[in-house]
Amino acid sequence: MHMHDFNARLLNFIASSPTPFHAVASMADRLLAAGFELLDEGDAWQLQPGHRYFVTRNASSLIAFTLPHASVLTAAPLAVRLVGTHTDSPCLRIKPLPDLRRNNYLQLGVEVYGGALLNPWFDRDLSIAGRVDYLSTDNSLRSSLIDMRRAVAIIPSLAIHLDREANQSKSVNAQRDLPPVLSIAGVRDGSFDDLLLAHLHDSGVVPDAARVMSHELSFYDTQAPAIIGLHQEFIASARLDNLLSCHVGLEALLEAGVDTCNMLICSDHEEVGSTSASGAQGPFLRSVLERIIASGPGETRLRAEDLERTVRSSLLLSIDNAHGVHPNFMDKHDGNHGPVLNQGPVIKINANQRYASNSRSVSSFKSLCLQADVPFQSFVVRSDMACGSTIGPITAAGLGIETVDVGVPTFAMHSIRELAGSEDAFSLYKAVRVFFTRSPVRV
Repeated sequence: MHMHDFNARLLNFIASSPTPFHAVASMADRLLAAGFELLDEGDAWQLQPGHRYFVTRNASSLIAFTLPHASVLTAAPLAVRLVGTHTDSPCLRIKPLPDLRRNNYLQLGVEVYGGALLNPWFDRDLSIAGRVDYLSTDNSLRSSLIDMRRAVAIIPSLAIHLDREANQSKSVNAQRDLPPVLSIAGVRDGSFDDLLLAHLHDSGVVPDAARVMSHELSFYDTQAPAIIGLHQEFIASARLDNLLSCHVGLEALLEAGVDTCNMLICSDHEEVGSTSASGAQGPFLRSVLERIIASGPGETRLRAEDLERTVRSSLLLSIDNAHGVHPNFMDKHDGNHGPVLNQGPVIKINANQRYASNSRSVSSFKSLCLQADVPFQSFVVRSDMACGSTIGPITAAGLGIETVDVGVPTFAMHSIRELAGSEDAFSLYKAVRVFFTRSPVRV
């Protein structure tokens, strides 16, 4: 695969995935087209050696895995190569009862999801996407994904003439300052639920919708992802954190065969702590691992030690973006641990366990990079600054699995438009591809 093709698919994936629901739907389409079989958590699973499967939860989290041939699957213990990412990004979520009419303008109340940089949301062309649950004409409860695609709203800035101190200190009050403007209110504008119902009908998506019951909808920037820079050095896009990592893991998994047991975990709700049924702190991953182990021939009952033995023989790459050294703010980084864009994947380390990397897992990842012939970098936060975290420590603590936190360096993390190097995602993909195909699980 060429880097150009890889990046083109990345941009298409992000553009088609304005919400976690859409990201999972996009990945599911790719997996089905590649021959993966969709499982239902409510069914009895009849897993077969040499087959490839995936399962979703809440339509916003996904786990895909390959089962090796019987000779490998029956070997004790089973070693699993796991890649963990997340599907959600900071954004503005529309409130359940969002209708606002102020000074003859139609606006919607919003709630900030995750640790968003709020100032960049002003003066952007915004659309709406997510999931709508509705009552159909036959009185059935159903769900549908929607994406309005076109710009339908904006959050206008206050003119500098009315806020002379805006360039010195600009604070944002999430309740007061963020409701987007949709239109000048008129007699043709009903409630937001009416607007949604009309969209379901007019778009042809759900002609049988009779009443909107609930929704999980977000605003998003309509500006398309792009390769930019004087020499095409950068990728500029919304939701690079962390759809870029989902794409890396998916592309590597699609190319992996069934000689090893490989798994991709794309969890929702990382940006708000992962504490949910479909988040990394929930039971989704453990449940899937238990069912894989229980499906092995010979034993009809899962023994308590089987999962533990599998975990002890496995390795998790927790992939989430890293902070590149911003040239205007170099003092925000430790001098010896400042990742540079287009200089390779970043290994993230924190003595206080905000990242799950240890010397053994770090060595394993460096070995993968050496085999893939890609450079690698290290990130450690300044000793006088707080450190962010990932699904790595959560999964490591929940399962006891050896984990390394890695990612590509980016600028403007949690902004409405982030920036990454155009070479780094492809370099990380090559390392993950080695992980899924050639490398031993640990060195």
